[in-house]
Amino acid sequence: MRALRLASLCSMLALVPLAFADGGGSAGVPYDPTQHWEIDYESGVLWRVTGSATPLSYTVLPQLLTVKSPLVGTVRPFFGGDLVIRNRFSLLGEPIAVGPEHHFVGGSASGILEWWDVRRTHCLFFASGGGIGWLDSKGHEIKGAQGEDFNLNWLAYAGVRIFLRNRLSASAGAYFQHVSNRYMNRVNPGLNAAGPMLSLGWHF
Repeated sequence: MRALRLASLCSMLALVPLAFADGGGSAGVPYDPTQHWEIDYESGVLWRVTGSATPLSYTVLPQLLTVKSPLVGTVRPFFGGDLVIRNRFSLLGEPIAVGPEHHFVGGSASGILEWWDVRRTHCLFFASGGGIGWLDSKGHEIKGAQGEDFNLNWLAYAGVRIFLRNRLSASAGAYFQHVSNRYMNRVNPGLNAAGPMLSLGWHF
C-alpha cells in the first residue's frame, strides 16, 4: 500500500519539471485558468486527528478525481490580485491503510475561493464542502470502528497552486476530512483526519 501511494505521488511530481517556462497564451496574452474547466488528480495521506471520538489509529490514502468549473460570478480585485469563486466536484476513492475498515468511496461538492496574481501564474485557495460515501463498517465488531456503511463527509482544503505550461497546474495543500453517519446508527464514533495533498490539474 505504501508503494502504491509513493508511486502515485512520484508520478505527479515527475511531470512538474515540464514547465515553468510558458504559463501564458499566444502573443503575450496570459491564459486565464479561472475562465476554463479543470480536471485534477489529487493524492495524499491523512492521519486521525488527536481528540477524535474514535480512539483507534487511522491512516487514510485519499485518491480524488476532481472537476472544477470556470469562475462563478465576477472577478474581485483584492490585495494586488484577483479573488474568484469556482465550483468543485470530486469522486473519492480512499483506501484505509491503518484502521479496521478497508476503504471509503463516495463523492463531494464544494465551493473554492481562489486568489490569483494578475498574471495568473499562481494562486492561494480554500475549499469547504461535503458529500456522501460508503465504507465497510466494522463498528458492531470492533469498539471505536465506524458503525454504518453509509456516511456523510465534510472537508476543508487549503493550499497553493502553480500554473504550468500546456494548460497544466500543480498544487500542494493541507486537507481535512470528517466522516460520520450523523447518528443514523447508534454506533457513530466518527473520524477526523488531516494531512498533506498533492495534485496535478489540466485546464480545458
